[in-house]
Amino acid sequence: MDLIARIDAATTLLAPVIRRTPVVASRVLAEHTGHEVWLKCENLQRTGSFKPRGAYNRIANLPEAERRRGVVAASAGNHAQGVAWSATSLGIESTVFMPVGAALPKLVATKAYGATVHQVGETIEESLAAAREFAEQTGATLVHPFDHPDIVAGQGTVALEILEQLPEVGTVIVPTGGGGLLAGIAGALRQLAPQVRVIGVQAQGAAAWPVSIEAGKPIRLEQMTTMADGIAVGLPGEVPFGHIIECAPAIVTVDEDALSKALLLCMERAKLIVEPAGAAAVAALMACDLDELDLRGPVCAILSGGNIDPLLLTRVIGHGLSAAGRYLAARVTISDRPGSLGRLLAELGRTGVNVLDVVHSRTGAWLAIDEVEVMLTLETRGPTHRDEVLDALSEAGYVLRVED
Repeated sequence: MDLIARIDAATTLLAPVIRRTPVVASRVLAEHTGHEVWLKCENLQRTGSFKPRGAYNRIANLPEAERRRGVVAASAGNHAQGVAWSATSLGIESTVFMPVGAALPKLVATKAYGATVHQVGETIEESLAAAREFAEQTGATLVHPFDHPDIVAGQGTVALEILEQLPEVGTVIVPTGGGGLLAGIAGALRQLAPQVRVIGVQAQGAAAWPVSIEAGKPIRLEQMTTMADGIAVGLPGEVPFGHIIECAPAIVTVDEDALSKALLLCMERAKLIVEPAGAAAVAALMACDLDELDLRGPVCAILSGGNIDPLLLTRVIGHGLSAAGRYLAARVTISDRPGSLGRLLAELGRTGVNVLDVVHSRTGAWLAIDEVEVMLTLETRGPTHRDEVLDALSEAGYVLRVED
């Protein structure tokens, strides 16, 4: 059975159980890119990501004998929840191996969906090795996060929805980790709408696809560093690799600042909660060179997931505000005399900045006996206002050391 036939079959199978997620317009991204931009909200899918599409399709297609032995999976969270929900919906026992550092909300949700959860290893690859060992020992079927034709076909149903919702779509931008979602979408569009440009987006600190494509085979990364755990996959899948090599979508990377700012934009302007991996397509539209992207409108950016730990969300918001020039952390040395701090704060008040935090330090070895260092955390209205604040303080005679 070819990929399109598999996707068609998956569409029929999933129709009663999977949400047809909405597409919403983004005016701010349209103004930035010069094209109509729509967000495909897979963050609003069951379990909070696109993953149940592939997981349910894979599990539902198992023979009865395999169903009785249960399923096992490995995941940092989204695939875990997709497998747990799918298996429980189908009356099948599920076991999931998650890394020790998996986000607590994803861990709790996976258990709530009905899976037995074991935390093993520091990375997805270590958890996957434990899942394979469990499968060999128990006879449970391993439901791989991306490396199986039924998984790729299930994820490919996103493309069919996009074509129905946006018949004139010109570009589809896809967050990319192991490659299941990108392979399914690129494969579907290559046959059904070959004029559509497909762009995969990877986190800069976990970009296995560019080197793998160049080598002509999946290449394992030596190390990965990114907050976008949903697309932090060190080794592309063999099955997705075959489709992606054949379809040749463009691949771009985005850094952590871009991911933070994209997540913040989704919250502020689209009123949508997404995780860092889920914001990767928006990050590409915001941060990548538009000539390199070679967009054809209308553009559809997929928000692949919304399962973010509130603690990480707090940190990412702060990082995003700083990256967007709306937080200013700085140190300034002033005289340790009555009225000195008041004069500094009065000068800040004249700039219209909001002072969030003020900390004194008299213990620095670099300080003279009559000096004090003041650490300031300020909220500005954006990069222009930030520069105006720095200029005003400089003109008033203050020397600031801006913190990164």
